[in-house]
Amino acid sequence: MPSREMLFNLLKRPTSDGAEAAFRHEIVEEQAAALGRMGRKAEAALAALRAHEGEGRAQVLKAAADAVWCFLVQREVLGLRDRAAIVAQYDIPREVMVRLGAK
Repeated sequence: MPSREMLFNLLKRPTSDGAEAAFRHEIVEEQAAALGRMGRKAEAALAALRAHEGEGRAQVLKAAADAVWCFLVQREVLGLRDRAAIVAQYDIPREVMVRLGAK
């Protein structure tokens, strides 16, 4: 997960008043929460994939690929583009990575 410091770098633009700063802070908090939700969803989907064998694996694999794709897109929107670090940290299997974006 990205650190709070990385997310607060989004606030570096000068503000004209306290209300705008408070609003920006609220936006960053929501972005961090959304990223956390996407990360947990990806972790759960990857755990389900690792635990699943046999029939229905294709559906579990698709769900894992979709969850990982959403997580990576959310990170990129926030300017966090180090995909290799996330692949290593979450131990995302190659079979998931080759399916990213495929519908």
